[in-house]
Amino acid sequence: MNEWTSSSEATVRPQRSLWQAMSRGFFCRCPACGKGRMFNGYLTVADACDACGEDLSHQRADDAPPYFTITIVAHIVVPLMLIVEMAWHLSNMTHLAIWLPLTAILTLGLLRPIKGAIVGLQWALYMHGFDPDGDADDHAPEAWRADSG
Repeated sequence: MNEWTSSSEATVRPQRSLWQAMSRGFFCRCPACGKGRMFNGYLTVADACDACGEDLSHQRADDAPPYFTITIVAHIVVPLMLIVEMAWHLSNMTHLAIWLPLTAILTLGLLRPIKGAIVGLQWALYMHGFDPDGDADDHAPEAWRADSG
């Protein structure tokens, strides 16, 4: 059973810079030191930073990076498409030849940096297993946890 503790009793964690962690993550670097690689593959987050040893295995980016990537790419491509159509009235095939490759390139190019920024956000805010005082199992979905009652 969890017991309530007042904020004065809780341990004070060092403040982590949100924007610095997110920008380091965006550039695919460790949010803690900014030197180590965050990814082992295209989207596979390394278990730990190879420079400072920060444990990154706790990250739970899940569906947020694709959602933000789709939103950003749509806000770039759709206005450009409307501007080009209003100015030049291109054929449908020409539009497909322009916008499909551009959409694919932007999506694939932004997905990894956005995932890195999300992991940096989680690290900076002590989310999931990044909280040293938190429950070691708090990043697991509720269905995975053993019944405590």
